[in-house]
Amino acid sequence: MEIKKPAVAGTMESSDCMVTVEPGNGSIEFTLDSTVAHQFGNQIRKVTMETLERLDIDNVKISIVDKGALDCTVKARIEGAVYRSVDQYDNLPWGGAIK
Repeated sequence: MEIKKPAVAGTMESSDCMVTVEPGNGSIEFTLDSTVAHQFGNQIRKVTMETLERLDIDNVKISIVDKGALDCTVKARIEGAVYRSVDQYDNLPWGGAIK
């Protein structure tokens, strides 16, 4: 899948995260701003990379502002931002292509 335009999903509320995706420059550019980065930064990065791989995305600028989101929330926000970026709003494969 190819990111076509910038898109955002999520909020800045506690226990959530805001994910922004933009077309990349030939690679995955990942940035994380998290109140718990020292404890869970590696796990957030792992979940992000696994989710992008399952979506077949290898060219993206992805930024996550985390406020203590669980892994399932991070995945859902990434999926939401990616599908918004390609204007796919119908027949989303929630739980199908994404595990």
